[in-house]
Amino acid sequence: MYVVTNRNLTKKKGGLELFSQYPNSEGPNNLRLVKVSKPGGKYSAEVLEEGLSASKKSKLMRKYGLTEADLKGKPRSLEVADELFSRALKQRSHILIFVHGYNNDIEDVLKTAEKLESLYKVVVVPFSWPANGGGPLSGTAAYLSDKRDARVSTGAFDRFLEKVHEYHSSFTSLQRKNLWDKAQAKHPNNPLEARALYSRLQDGLCKVSINLLCHSMGNYLLKYATKPSAAKMRTLIFDNVCMVAADANNHDHNSWVEVMQTRTGTYIVINEKDSALKWSRRKPGEEQLARLGHYLKGLNAGNASYLNVTTAAHVGEEHSYFKDKPVSKNRRLLTMFSDLFEGRKPEDWMRYRADINAYEIGR
Repeated sequence: MYVVTNRNLTKKKGGLELFSQYPNSEGPNNLRLVKVSKPGGKYSAEVLEEGLSASKKSKLMRKYGLTEADLKGKPRSLEVADELFSRALKQRSHILIFVHGYNNDIEDVLKTAEKLESLYKVVVVPFSWPANGGGPLSGTAAYLSDKRDARVSTGAFDRFLEKVHEYHSSFTSLQRKNLWDKAQAKHPNNPLEARALYSRLQDGLCKVSINLLCHSMGNYLLKYATKPSAAKMRTLIFDNVCMVAADANNHDHNSWVEVMQTRTGTYIVINEKDSALKWSRRKPGEEQLARLGHYLKGLNAGNASYLNVTTAAHVGEEHSYFKDKPVSKNRRLLTMFSDLFEGRKPEDWMRYRADINAYEIGR
């Protein structure tokens, strides 16, 4: 698994001790790519250095119709993106970018990512920001420290999204060109028929969707990542954006949710009984209004579909109800998240409640 992070990395340490609880010492916008493996059941972590070998450059140029100019200045992450995209194509699966929440050390992040891959058969790429209280803090101090770290990580997250968008465009441009050439050759004198055939050929492709899962305080990070007018979240990158148990204000959430672009949908998943969000609302400060992930009023973002799982069987007071007991015991809940993480529309089969503007799966 590959982890994208703006955590400070301590290269002298081995295993997951490589990842610190603090932002990168060269600046919180500085991104690193780490390959994590688990030989013999024990985690091993390797920081990937910049640069592409000549053989890899040649392979990418042939595979995607790229030129030397296209590859100039490209970091190692292009090679990794090719590996992940190719893996998803081979497995006929999808790519899920995962942004974790408050008080998650890197082992927590990896264990959740592994469960996501196992449950939903997707290729998971975690973006790990320096959570876990920013050091030896606890309680309210740790929570507020993580909120600060989430805000200062938005620049790094935006840089990551820029790479996702750039690489995905590179990997699909040759494919699109070949299909257009085929459509034009079939209908050289009829542009309308050529365009229609081009659309049908695209629909018949084995598509890899790219979806975003933000959990808990990861949605607070997402909120601030939408603020700049040039933010990449305002660009069409993702098929689905999935905001689960969002630890961000319900109040005025439409002002930032509505700027996000998606191919399929923007989804906000709510559990009114979520014990973690009830706890976070009790934290001091003017920002601690009703949390978006546990409040069923004011659901007014015009581009969002709200999914209420409060009464779904086995959810109870859970905060991470996309894994473990809730989805193992509730097949409909598992199906809902499968749809979300694979670029589909679960609301097509869910029951709509007009009184709260939300969809439900029932008990």
